[in-house]
Amino acid sequence: MSFNDIFKSNFLENITNVSILDMAVALVLAFGLGVFIFLVYKKTYSGVMYSSSFGTTLVALTMITTVVILAVTSNVVLSLGMVGALSIVRFRTAIKEPLDIAFLFWSIAVGIVLAAGMIPLAVIGSVIIGVILLVFVNRKSHKNPYIVVIRCDGHESETKAKSFLDGKTERCVVKSKTAQKGSVELNLEVRLKDDNTDFVNELSEMPGVHSAVLVSYNGDYMG
Repeated sequence: MSFNDIFKSNFLENITNVSILDMAVALVLAFGLGVFIFLVYKKTYSGVMYSSSFGTTLVALTMITTVVILAVTSNVVLSLGMVGALSIVRFRTAIKEPLDIAFLFWSIAVGIVLAAGMIPLAVIGSVIIGVILLVFVNRKSHKNPYIVVIRCDGHESETKAKSFLDGKTERCVVKSKTAQKGSVELNLEVRLKDDNTDFVNELSEMPGVHSAVLVSYNGDYMG
């Protein structure tokens, strides 16, 4: 019994549907573009805790998508089975940063386009997307928002502290207020006129003010 007799289907014939050269070129390009996506992600990351595993996932996801689409385009029957198999997969990992979703779709799209043979579209499109992300994500606001947390005695010291901040900052808005017996805590969003933060020292020395904390944040404040 020969090796061909063992496999009664068209298994051996399907091996030649995708040439070795096509697979090698597609995977090398997928790796290169995946690394480019990873570098853009690393350069534009602005969250609290950077995850190197997510960056590695972007490279792997680009190559895996390329392999899957190469298999799908070489066999119509296989494509139907692949769709059915992938439809039962569920991912439970939470996405912490909204921009991470864009990078995931970018990696998948590059893998699909490469496997479809549209190499110029994949390369040029990735370069344009990367430049746009680098320009817009890394663009810094001229007036960064800050949160000032004040603990004071009562209404009189609260009013004086608020008036002091109105004069020292360009914008001052109360975000939340916690009142307890003999103590008031204020969370205020402020926009500084310049980079000088010495006003916090003066604020903490005011009568009735127990403490003053200045915190920088880049996102929506939830109080």
